[in-house]
Amino acid sequence: MAPEKISAHCCIAGGGPAGMMLGYLLARAGIKVLVLEKHGDFLRDFRGDTIHPSTLEVMHELGLLDEFLKLPHQEVDELNAQVGEMSLTIADFRHLPTRCGFIALMPQWDFLNFVAEKAARYSNFVLIMDTEVNGLIEESGRVIGVRANTPKGALEVRADLVVGADGRSSIVRQRAGLQVKEYGAPMDVLWFRLRRTAEDPVATMGRFDTGRIFIALNRGDYWQCGYVIAKGQFDQLRRQEFATFRAAIVQLAPYAGDSVHELRGWDDVKLLTVRVDRLIDWFRPGLLCIGDAAHAMSPVGGVGINLAIQDAVAAANVLFQPLRQGHLAIDHLRQIQQRREWPTRVTQGLQVAVQRRIIARVLGGTGPLTPPLALCLLAKVPYLRRIPARLVGLGIRPEHVSPELLRS
Repeated sequence: MAPEKISAHCCIAGGGPAGMMLGYLLARAGIKVLVLEKHGDFLRDFRGDTIHPSTLEVMHELGLLDEFLKLPHQEVDELNAQVGEMSLTIADFRHLPTRCGFIALMPQWDFLNFVAEKAARYSNFVLIMDTEVNGLIEESGRVIGVRANTPKGALEVRADLVVGADGRSSIVRQRAGLQVKEYGAPMDVLWFRLRRTAEDPVATMGRFDTGRIFIALNRGDYWQCGYVIAKGQFDQLRRQEFATFRAAIVQLAPYAGDSVHELRGWDDVKLLTVRVDRLIDWFRPGLLCIGDAAHAMSPVGGVGINLAIQDAVAAANVLFQPLRQGHLAIDHLRQIQQRREWPTRVTQGLQVAVQRRIIARVLGGTGPLTPPLALCLLAKVPYLRRIPARLVGLGIRPEHVSPELLRS
């Protein structure tokens, strides 16, 4: 059976934050956009749910912020931690020069559905679910489209530009033969939910203790939890009685003593394998990678989603006119990498430094945990908390939607 054949100015592989935001922005600028998402819906649990001030500022520039914030969410205006016996505030977002001095905790599927709904108002935007890209179409060394599988059969898409926004296990970047540089990570993360009661603490909290790190995000009626383990330790944990894991959680979060028993076994725990990597070249003629497909981020700071959205904004600012006028060149793709590579390098460098100097030492420690000097300074000098707040909340060189794109 011959594959179905369609065309678009831009074909985006992956309907995550980067792909959906880029698709929406290009559609708003009058570009014919096709987004291919391999899943049948956005309802995938234990994904990053932090919408940072940089992203909220983009939503404001698009005139969508007030409506967006009507969706159920929790607002976190500071990040707190307990390191050994010391409790402290690490970051205070209230002083950021933005409309929103907080992180919005919102299920990622709500964010994606919201963007998809806004994009669907444009007749030149098409989102096809349950469609997985499995190959590239090339001609004379240039990528001119993709091949994909759908429930109805094979699909071929011809496009002026193919964008890989299909995550850290990107098929697009594999098929394109783009080289990846790995930076390593000393940890993996176990994600799970715990019921939250009225007697529980309110604040989103990180708990650092000798050999263990526990993160609890307040999601209203439940905690979204991350239990950080040394890289490759999961198989060893699985060989233990599950009750041992429950007990370790309660040691770090005593308020979870009742709800932890709702975790029935390892099937209720999701393993996030942490990777930090970056493409050497993010593009080839006719192809560009953004978001995790271009640079997998550590969960340190929870900035991955927001960097992906920053990539999408920068890409849309550069691409909308060349795509609309039909003169897209490889220099436009190079310009996007040059714009976004420096913020990515700096952010990943900071993440790797935290992994090596703090996380690895905590996970590998045996004696009493002593807070690093930098954390002691944050505890004593509140003004310094604005520095991590800016790095986490706004990032390095935050992007803004081009006025020309908004007027188009």
